[in-house]
Amino acid sequence: MRFKDKVILITGGNSGIGLSTAKRLASEGAKVAITGRDKDALDKAVKELGSNSLGIVADVTKLEDLDRMYITIKEKYGKLDGIFANAGTAAFIPISDITEESYDQLMNTNVKGVYFTLQKAIPYLLPGSAIVLNASVVASKGNAGTSVYAATKAAVRSMARTFSGELSQKNIRVNVVSPGPIETPLWKRGMTPVPDEALARIAQGVPIKRFGTEEEIAASVAFLLSEDSTYIYGVELNVDGGTSQI
Repeated sequence: MRFKDKVILITGGNSGIGLSTAKRLASEGAKVAITGRDKDALDKAVKELGSNSLGIVADVTKLEDLDRMYITIKEKYGKLDGIFANAGTAAFIPISDITEESYDQLMNTNVKGVYFTLQKAIPYLLPGSAIVLNASVVASKGNAGTSVYAATKAAVRSMARTFSGELSQKNIRVNVVSPGPIETPLWKRGMTPVPDEALARIAQGVPIKRFGTEEEIAASVAFLLSEDSTYIYGVELNVDGGTSQI
């Protein structure tokens, strides 16, 4: 029960890695506030999570939604002990096919959304709080078709350092988890759905020849949010089956 009496916000918590992390934290005693843009999916997720959960319809690219999100959490729980800034999208597009629209969509969701989620959280976070950002191993690789997506995740990696540099003075930790290929709905529901044959090739490129699971990411996020990691600031934890190291 590492999170007993703790209140944790998970953006993009209505499916995939976000929902799996919410379940993991709730199982360890947390009260979880999850956000998403799809009310039906959010309601379904809250039903799965049970009475110690709160669903908030919010788009992280809209600053007024973020303001309302934090006010809602404050009114419901009176405090905030941690954040998993997970909301994001993916696209695998050749450089020649990137449009201004696709560029803006990726940057707004993955960079602007994360930045202002963190900035607007500062007045609400208690000393001793922890923040985990969701990046990706693509941030440190040169895979074809990821020029903008990888740039957004590199920005997220940078935020873990720069926010740590400022928030450590408030006793607030910021770290980042960088998943490798993970079994998640985003492969099919992202901006560019990936065909099954391409997914099979990706799995073969992982040293251990399989995709990771959402639960494996959730376990790593739980560690970084917990008091088991109180001397860890600004790090990137690669959870990728060795993709970035072997």
